[in-house]
Amino acid sequence: MTEPRRIVLMGPPGGGKGTQSKRLEEKHGWRQLSTGDMLRKAIAEGTPLGQQVKATMDAGQLVSDDLITAVIGEAIARPECASGYILDGFPRTLGQAEALDTLLADQDSALDAVIEVRVPDEVLVERITGRYSCATCGAGYHDTFHKPKVEGVCDSCGGTTFSRRPDDTEETVKGRLKVYHDQTSPLLDVYGKKGLLAVVDGTQSIDAVTEALEKALGL
Repeated sequence: MTEPRRIVLMGPPGGGKGTQSKRLEEKHGWRQLSTGDMLRKAIAEGTPLGQQVKATMDAGQLVSDDLITAVIGEAIARPECASGYILDGFPRTLGQAEALDTLLADQDSALDAVIEVRVPDEVLVERITGRYSCATCGAGYHDTFHKPKVEGVCDSCGGTTFSRRPDDTEETVKGRLKVYHDQTSPLLDVYGKKGLLAVVDGTQSIDAVTEALEKALGL
């Protein structure tokens, strides 16, 4: 078993953070902690925090930094995170980064590394706007990188109906990237000054990105 690590994985939407987090979890035993997954789990379990999150979301409000941080604090204190964890999607703002610092200090803990999976905007726009899936079985495809072997026919189930996510338009993707650059990119300077930041090239193959992440972590 690889030694415990406490890692923040950063990068723009569509950059591959989720895929790489899952790979590192499977290979090294570090628990992937996706903000969205944790919020959904807290709601499903009906914990006091989960009830607060549900009430907030049901009211159509954004979950506050304090509430998100509390959910994360509850998650990383669980026994399954004793072997290490990867924060995927948090922190996203300077306020969240400060809240995380306070949380870890209260737990007498600290981050071991922050890694940015860096992908240029134009590559991300092509990646995201070109993806689609089989409406029958959900198999994923792409206009450029992964087409069905027979045009219009799903390789997995033979279905002939495909769909695209309504938010995978160029306009929406550029909007999400602007939010990332405005709110999240400033964290890179903060973590860089702390000597925690490493950057890997996210335009490489999935295997090459995994290898680069492990190298950045000294593995």
